[in-house]
Amino acid sequence: MKNMTVLRAAQCCGGKLCGENINEYAELGSVVIDSRCVQTGDLFVAYKGERVDGHDYISTALDKGAACCLAERVPDGEKRAVIVVPDVQEALEKICAEYRASLDIPVIGITGSVGKTSAKEMISAVLSQRWSVLKTDKNLNNQIGVPMTLSRITPENDVAVVEMGISGFGEMSRLAAMARPTMAVYTVIGHAHLEFLHDLDGVMRAKGEMLDYMADDAPVIVNGDDEKLRALSCCQKKTTFGLGEDCDVRAENIRCVSAAHTECDIVYGERRVHAVIPAFGQHMVYAALEGAAVGFLLGLTDDEIAAGIAAYETLQSVMSKEEALQTVHGYVEQKAWRMKRLLLKLMRIPGLYRRVPGIFARETPKLFGETAGFAARELQTTGGVWRIDMTKCPYHDACVHYGCPELCHCFCDSDDITYDGMHPKLYWHRTKTLGRGGDCCDFCLKIVGK
Repeated sequence: MKNMTVLRAAQCCGGKLCGENINEYAELGSVVIDSRCVQTGDLFVAYKGERVDGHDYISTALDKGAACCLAERVPDGEKRAVIVVPDVQEALEKICAEYRASLDIPVIGITGSVGKTSAKEMISAVLSQRWSVLKTDKNLNNQIGVPMTLSRITPENDVAVVEMGISGFGEMSRLAAMARPTMAVYTVIGHAHLEFLHDLDGVMRAKGEMLDYMADDAPVIVNGDDEKLRALSCCQKKTTFGLGEDCDVRAENIRCVSAAHTECDIVYGERRVHAVIPAFGQHMVYAALEGAAVGFLLGLTDDEIAAGIAAYETLQSVMSKEEALQTVHGYVEQKAWRMKRLLLKLMRIPGLYRRVPGIFARETPKLFGETAGFAARELQTTGGVWRIDMTKCPYHDACVHYGCPELCHCFCDSDDITYDGMHPKLYWHRTKTLGRGGDCCDFCLKIVGK
């Protein structure tokens, strides 16, 4: 952290600098919370967790070259530099907010219920065609991860792309007070953390706290296909992206060419960029739109934007395979249980269950047809029974292509979580799936009993 010395850090957070023979003017490196990752000059922050207390590793961090530690107490016998504060989280936020205020570079804040990491990677890929970009590492996007990201900004960086995730009211205010974004990107407002945010309006209010810490003329890029974001009213300069014709930045001629190749044309006013996205699916079109929108507003050329989208690296490139599998499994399972709870409520409507097989029969060809990369044989779609054999699934194809076929299991399991037991008179059944080596997914949903 350029010009953030040990003494200045202590002054920023109002902490007491303890120790003997301290080099008060030593410049701090990055913020680190794991003593195993400490490099010379870093600031080690001693968090006390449920199972591990960072205070037990202060001496280890200093032995490895940390310039200073931020802690709530000094271990017995430790005589080296420790800034003691009542609350390390609050102190860290003050230090990193002060450091951010000293920087004169664009900071792009990315938030939304889903798609933040993909947006961060795509935007970074686009901007890297012209500038040196500092981006959030992996998905370190919370009240610990954001200050860690800010601390890694160096004079060599031209722009920072900061992912910002929250789960409750007031959290975005704390993140934005540190990051002070000069541009915001909102991916989507969805049913995440409703146990704290209550409903979609609550999610929008919580995410919208970022705008209070931005200039009135700052660009705010939002998903124009999202109802809440489309209706967002703010004093900043709002730009929409999406598939709708009324979006400022929109995608046309979308083609899912293969499990690792999606193409579209991105239109912005009179400008048209042909995008070749090295990943599968419509959700990646949205990521490309986010990257393009940021590129357009920051003055990149069409060629730079196209090259950046083509240079996008997939999830497996930014975290280990094990981490990616765990992340996606957890996310898909969580979404499935949310959908299940919604269906259970809907099934309380008298007689509604009788219409479910017909709804499946009518909507499946629209949502899971050949244009979306699926193929299926209809076996029965009348008489209260819906049965098909799905012989091709793009989720399965993409997982196999990227070398993680085991990932497909979570998509198979999510169907069973969602539909099994949604009503006593509806029977959901499968004997095989593509994800577990079957020649198809044999879906069956039927009414049982009178």
